[in-house]
Amino acid sequence: MRCVPTLRSDPHRFLGFVSILLAVLLAAGCAKNPVTGKREFSLVSQDDELAMGREGHQAIVAEYGIYEDPAVTAYVDSVGRRLAAVSHLPNIEWHFTVLDDPVVNAFALPGGYVYITRGILAYLNSESQLAGVLGHEIGHVTARHSAKQVSQQKLAGLGLGVATVFSKTFSRYSQAAQQGLGLLFLKYGRDDENQADQIGVDYSAKSGYDPRTIPDTYAMLARVSEGSGGERLPSYLSSHPDPGDRQQRTTQLAAAATGNRTDLVIGKAPHLAHLEGLVFGSNPALGYFEGARYIHPAIGFEITFPAGWESGDKKTAVVSVAPGEKAMMQLTLAQGEATSPTAFVTSLQSAGKIAGANGRSETINGLPAWVGRLQVAGQDGAPVTLAAAFMQAPHRSGGEKLLFQILGKSAQPGDADEQAILTSARSFKRVTDPTLLNVKPDRVDVVTLPKTGSIGVVVPDLGPQAIDLEQTAILNHKQVGDAVEAGTQLKIVKPGRKP
Repeated sequence: MRCVPTLRSDPHRFLGFVSILLAVLLAAGCAKNPVTGKREFSLVSQDDELAMGREGHQAIVAEYGIYEDPAVTAYVDSVGRRLAAVSHLPNIEWHFTVLDDPVVNAFALPGGYVYITRGILAYLNSESQLAGVLGHEIGHVTARHSAKQVSQQKLAGLGLGVATVFSKTFSRYSQAAQQGLGLLFLKYGRDDENQADQIGVDYSAKSGYDPRTIPDTYAMLARVSEGSGGERLPSYLSSHPDPGDRQQRTTQLAAAATGNRTDLVIGKAPHLAHLEGLVFGSNPALGYFEGARYIHPAIGFEITFPAGWESGDKKTAVVSVAPGEKAMMQLTLAQGEATSPTAFVTSLQSAGKIAGANGRSETINGLPAWVGRLQVAGQDGAPVTLAAAFMQAPHRSGGEKLLFQILGKSAQPGDADEQAILTSARSFKRVTDPTLLNVKPDRVDVVTLPKTGSIGVVVPDLGPQAIDLEQTAILNHKQVGDAVEAGTQLKIVKPGRKP
């Protein structure tokens, strides 16, 4: 059985192609696809997939965080395991994780790791729609689509890079973890998306969920994607592009999978019950921007980044990038223990983690600090000079002392961008103002309508809300002019508390 691609149009080129790949193919060979049963060319072994999933999972949790709500976690896990039990790989160790991220997305890593953001969870209207999304992601795993992506990247000699200006924040992870993170920013092809749609519909029906709600999910996602942008993760339709006529095709697939069955679960009320109180949008308690000023209430610090730079935060890092990407800086918690910032720099030198350091101890806004330059080895082994600052400050909760690390890179040491990095570092300080610290996120509120009318009429009467009428309509898979009856349950978003 042929597993190697052919180049029929040019026999000489084909022979050259084979000679180049021969050593790789001898080590790789064919792998059986669990869904189709066919043997396929692959440069990724099952052990590779498990390593990418296991180590990638650790990196994803570190970067994006888990949504800490046991009831929501158990709910999603129960639906996922019900689907996994009827999948083509029921015996692998499946993991279903809700990420604390507002972006509307879901994705999977090889080896049985499936993720759904609280962002997309809020927009789903029923348990069967959740099953449809999770079934689609399980399908990507069982059909080995990620393994195919990695194999294609290796064949092209490109490697797996993270397509974002924040990619440098991932460099601390292992190769397997970086490959897992890199997969989040690659788009599946038309054939893979069609196959995952088919598999997701089949898994939903086989596990007792009604897949006829799936087309409405894609209609909602299309509306959400029109207003998306600037997210830390890709949006759903960015990483799962529409292969064409998706709503029509999934409608046909669902009809074929269900026939005249009337026993399939939709589960709107149970799903909405799990959404009550769900954090919606960015959580200001975990960090928020006011212009170039960044405040982190949970830990209790603030810093002002250079004006005009593009800044963004993750769970473990805040990154700011100059126009044209000619300079960047990153704020993280330093890894390791030290009695002072100066002692920490000394420990880096002693451990051989840096080639040299040139700086001095300072006091920054009452905090002990070290500011200067570090010499490190770049990816190609060439020396690289980084602007650096380390500050020690207590956690807001008291007691524990944290060591904050700012590393920056400009075109040349001493240039204006490096000065901007160091000026930003010296703006770091503790926050004590209750107005800045006592913030609360917006949350989903499930309400029962007291009267009949259109969305445009009944929703404004439901009290203060954090999103506009059109967004509320999308959240409920409605149009503003749609009529809704008294007694209907709707999702609205109650405003939290911000400065």
